[in-house]
Amino acid sequence: MPYLSPASDVPPATQTAVIVPVPAADPLVDRHRRHLDAAASWGVPAHVSVLYPFVEPARVDDQLIATLAAALGQVAAFDCRFARTRWFGRDVLWLDPEPAWWFRDLTASVWAAFPDHAPYGGAHDEVIPHLTIGESRLGGLSVVQEAERDVQTGLPLSTRIETVLLIAGTKAPSSWRVLHEFRLGAAGS
Repeated sequence: MPYLSPASDVPPATQTAVIVPVPAADPLVDRHRRHLDAAASWGVPAHVSVLYPFVEPARVDDQLIATLAAALGQVAAFDCRFARTRWFGRDVLWLDPEPAWWFRDLTASVWAAFPDHAPYGGAHDEVIPHLTIGESRLGGLSVVQEAERDVQTGLPLSTRIETVLLIAGTKAPSSWRVLHEFRLGAAGS
């Protein structure tokens, strides 16, 4: 079953990702992400990454979907709260999910099922769950600091995490598409 049949005006996908979408954060972060987060311009929604980069788009088939569903099925739906902003150095502003261990469990489960696909390509010793708001390289430090002050006025933000998405796209504007939506289990808190 082909999972990639983009519209004619969308370039063929070159990469995939497994993400937890956080639509409840959109009213708070969307206006900043549009200008300060490159992924937002590609069409990637506000999210916490589970595993990126993931498999080559051509590898997405029914078996991969079944394996991914089994890995994600090991983690129940859960409640999450974003109560503070944090920074990676002075470069990236992000929302800190609480409790972060739920997201770490999702990453560990998917990585165990796909051991050749380390989070962030193995670039970091520690995976820190986060929802990116903006990057200084895209707007300058003062602009991102202003975005931080604005976002902080809307915190804390509480939401239920029930869905994980497999998405694919390129670095071209509005190129990312949902390939499959997975529902987490009903238990959990």
